[in-house]
Amino acid sequence: MTQFIFKRLTMLSLLLTILVSFTAKAQEKITLQMAVDRALANNLTIKQAQVNEAIGTADLQQSKNNMLPSLNANTSGGYNFGRSQVAGSFTYTSSTSLNINGNAQLQLTVYQGGILRNQIIQNRLLLDLNKSQTAKVKNDLVLSVVTDYLQILTNQDLVTAAKQQIDIASQNLDKSNISFKVGNQTLADLSQAKAQVSTANLNLTTAQNQLDLSVLILKQYMEMNPYTEITVERPDISKLTDIKTVYDANEVVKTALGVNPDIRLAETQQKTYEQAIRIAKGYFYPTVSLYGGLASSYSDRLNQSVIGQTAITQQIGIVQATNQAVVTAYNQPIYGPYSAFSQISDNFNQSIGLSVQIPIFNRFNTRTVVHKAELNYKNAQLSTQIAKNNLSKTIIQAVLDLQSAEKQYQSATQTFEANKDALNVTKQRYDVGLVNSLDYNTAVTNFNKSQNDMIEAKYSVVFRSKIIDYYLGNTITL
Repeated sequence: MTQFIFKRLTMLSLLLTILVSFTAKAQEKITLQMAVDRALANNLTIKQAQVNEAIGTADLQQSKNNMLPSLNANTSGGYNFGRSQVAGSFTYTSSTSLNINGNAQLQLTVYQGGILRNQIIQNRLLLDLNKSQTAKVKNDLVLSVVTDYLQILTNQDLVTAAKQQIDIASQNLDKSNISFKVGNQTLADLSQAKAQVSTANLNLTTAQNQLDLSVLILKQYMEMNPYTEITVERPDISKLTDIKTVYDANEVVKTALGVNPDIRLAETQQKTYEQAIRIAKGYFYPTVSLYGGLASSYSDRLNQSVIGQTAITQQIGIVQATNQAVVTAYNQPIYGPYSAFSQISDNFNQSIGLSVQIPIFNRFNTRTVVHKAELNYKNAQLSTQIAKNNLSKTIIQAVLDLQSAEKQYQSATQTFEANKDALNVTKQRYDVGLVNSLDYNTAVTNFNKSQNDMIEAKYSVVFRSKIIDYYLGNTITL
């Protein structure tokens, strides 16, 4: 019986080991660089921006193709039947006929007020605009991934701190139970210790929910299945030596204005509207085009053609005095078969010419289009300046926030160390009965709060420093 139980326990242990091993393997370890790379590769917003780039490339190519001549051909055929008037008379006849016509036209725009050339320039600018939009989406996504990644690290530390707080509160509850049983503490002291444990458990639940949410957001950035188990690699923040906390706001603004995708986007948009003015003014000028054409036709009613002539002599009267016949001679055509190829060849004709279309009056439509293009350009200028002003304000605020975060971290660290020492002293005095449970619980609460404040302040410094790197155009790494 003992041997049977031992075998069952051995098998159960083996199954648990395999299960734990499988779970560990199923949880994929994600580094910050992996998260950024996957987000850039899989994010649907980026793919959408890249599709817009492809559309812009096609539009640019088409505007270049518009400089080429156009060639069109068309043909028509019809079967006519029924009564119709005979040409040159007032009689009618019933007939049937098959008629086929074909032609081809070639047209080349020689001059159109520079519209075609300016459209090429505008489409090139629009392609640059799409590329700037893609770069902006990528930069914003990288910043979002880094922000959420740091939030995950912060929440992990808060979960760890909450578990430590539960351990401390549980130990305090155990001691309060013992003290209450021996009469050294009141029921109020015991109830307060239980409340401390409940509060610590609530804090853990809140911290765990925040951690789960931040992990879910990271999966969404990477377009990953939300049910996929992942673990986030924790860089050692204490070993980071490139966390710069002192910046000159003016220098950061000067650099950011040259590399920030929002500014490049606004400036490129402004150039496209400027080009739109040139295109609109082109419609004031005439359009000069060269054209040429080829045409021919076929009808089955013309099924015979003249293939020769024969001399015919015909009497047309008599001379009364002499009774001599009066005759005339003329050539009578000789008809033969008229093939379709011969008919098409004989009807073949060509044309070439120069077309000039001069705009005289179109109800002031062109003038209105030019005026609207000028207003759009002015609006784009204002939008560019607004973007620059907003960027300057944001960077100055970010520099101030970084300086404030550094001071808060130093202050939070000092407060944490002081509360840690105070808790140790209070615990020693509490163990020997020199302080009551209220004082001890107050010390525990102060320690827990200062620990959380220090954790958040530490990551706040890192995050705000990375924000400055983002505006400087640097790669964000941990």
